[in-house]
Amino acid sequence: MRKPSMRIPYTDVLASPTIIPKTATTISEAIVALQEFFRVPLAKGSPSTVVLTGAGISVASGLADYRGPKGTYRVNKTYRPIYYNEFIQSHEARKRYWARSFLGWTTLLKGKPNAGHYAVKHLGDLGLVQSVITQNVDSFHPKAHPQLTTIELHGYLRSCVCTSCHEEIPRDSFQHELARLNPAWAAFLQAILATRALDTENPDERRAKGLRTNPDGDVDLPDAPYTTFRYPACPTCLTAPPIIADGTRATVEVDSDGAWKWTSTAGILKPAVTMFGENIRPPIKQAAEQALENAESLLVLGTSLATYSAWRLAKKAKNRGIPIAIVNLGGVRGEDAFFAGLDPSQRGSQGVRVELSTDDLLPALVEQLRQSSSTNASHDNHDHNVEQHGASVFKDMMS
Repeated sequence: MRKPSMRIPYTDVLASPTIIPKTATTISEAIVALQEFFRVPLAKGSPSTVVLTGAGISVASGLADYRGPKGTYRVNKTYRPIYYNEFIQSHEARKRYWARSFLGWTTLLKGKPNAGHYAVKHLGDLGLVQSVITQNVDSFHPKAHPQLTTIELHGYLRSCVCTSCHEEIPRDSFQHELARLNPAWAAFLQAILATRALDTENPDERRAKGLRTNPDGDVDLPDAPYTTFRYPACPTCLTAPPIIADGTRATVEVDSDGAWKWTSTAGILKPAVTMFGENIRPPIKQAAEQALENAESLLVLGTSLATYSAWRLAKKAKNRGIPIAIVNLGGVRGEDAFFAGLDPSQRGSQGVRVELSTDDLLPALVEQLRQSSSTNASHDNHDHNVEQHGASVFKDMMS
């Protein structure tokens, strides 16, 4: 298969960060800095912080990330994701993609939001966060905080979408169709599950059992007969073939079992994610930009901002002059520019950069904020409900 000319950005180790403020090297000191970070937005009396997250926040849920200390680009130097044009143009590439996704879906489906995701929920409950923009496609944010707006910048794996008619179908239903069309692969998957090879988070153990696991539910099985794999056509296009670009009606054909045939000119289903080389949907891009336009601060969690779609949002925050806080293990793309010009004596109100795990730091931050609000409330002899009155309590506490 010809290697795409497009280069995956920032696969090498990024420079180590400069901790800001310098004292924020421990969880306790990082909490102090982040409390200071939230002080100014809270003075305005309403939630005004936008959270931007990446794969690092889902590592504690057992999912692989790309550029973290044990990320795929670190431990599997030969890995590259499938590109959008490759998926659209090549029947064989789609076979390979869907076979690997078929093997990985069960593990991804079992994944659950972790303490970091729920801490974001609690920050919203406390009146600190107005919305979340996530690069992740695992749906953990909308599961953890359905009442807090989540903009899924790169889409989601919970559905498939037709590249012709744009109808969506649940990924669970699609998985059942893949199993029906590929009984030998389905039996093989059950055999893998029986060995619990996909249950371990140790990449060495998985490789010992002949598996390589990558982000977004991708399981690589070296030398597997991917060319035998079959996948279904879009049911809507199969029933009513659409009109294509040249003005003619598309051809959508399936074999006797219902698998898409290479003679078709439409009806290709893809994951409802933004693939490498694919443009973000305009409404999603506009929603993310509007969220940043309305924000008074930006909290970046678990991402190196290596993808331009995320980096440009942080750059927009910097251009607007609003405070930025970054919590990430490892370096971040161009991060020095985000903190340029800060007062060296500032304690977090102008910006924060800490290198700590989100699932360790965020729950501890929430607990400290709750304790502080409870103490303040008791001093005022009021019976405040933190979940309902968090914003007003914190405004009083920080005034």
